[in-house]
Amino acid sequence: MNLDQWFEQGMTGQAYIDSMEVNREALLEIYRSFQPQESEAYFSELANRRLRGIVLTADWCGDAMMCVPIVMRIAEKAGIEMRYLIRDENLELMDQYLTNGKSRSIPIFIFIDDKGEERVVWGPRAPEVQTAIDAIRAQLPSSEDPMFKEKQRALYKDFRQQLLEKREWWQAVERSLKERFQERMG
Repeated sequence: MNLDQWFEQGMTGQAYIDSMEVNREALLEIYRSFQPQESEAYFSELANRRLRGIVLTADWCGDAMMCVPIVMRIAEKAGIEMRYLIRDENLELMDQYLTNGKSRSIPIFIFIDDKGEERVVWGPRAPEVQTAIDAIRAQLPSSEDPMFKEKQRALYKDFRQQLLEKREWWQAVERSLKERFQERMG
């Protein structure tokens, strides 16, 4: 299947939100609160490129809970039509966009041009957020430790709360996405 077909198969943003059961309220809170910082000229330039976006995501994912509404806002300002695909229902596409060639990390944002050609891929998180999650994971005991699962749950619960509250991470997502657009599209 080509990227145009994947795009056509995807849900609208509203359909994706309506399907959510786990992180809907948190995603909507970020969506309501986030305001892109870039200039109108920047968004006009993106709009002129006539891009469309495909998002591989899942309701249970904390990174998607934060990144999806931020990119939704950016896409709205730039006139980029987005479609959403659930990762585990679309592994054929997901497996083409593995993180580090091995991990099905999400969200993944695939931006295509009007010919259906891939132009920019971004995800699953901004470098600053990756640094934070790496530091959190470093605090965990060995996976053989009897307390591993409990400590992992507690750390990820705290991380999820940080995703909701750390607006500097929201700005890092916007900045990182802009950098990726500049790298790939000039």
